[in-house]
Amino acid sequence: MTLKTNLRKYRFLKDEMTQKQLADLVKVSRQTIHAIERGKFNPSVRLALLIAQVFQSPVEDIFYLE
Repeated sequence: MTLKTNLRKYRFLKDEMTQKQLADLVKVSRQTIHAIERGKFNPSVRLALLIAQVFQSPVEDIFYLE
């Protein structure tokens, strides 16, 4: 199984938030957000929960196994 994400969609729905804006909110680099969106990096549980908190959504709506 592979970890997939709806992160880009969630950023777009939140006033077209940039990768940099999200990265600043969760205290990681823009490159980390980019790598997560491209499927090149799996976030830690902590980071996934922080991202979900930013979007006020359950973590499983943003990240899922396929």
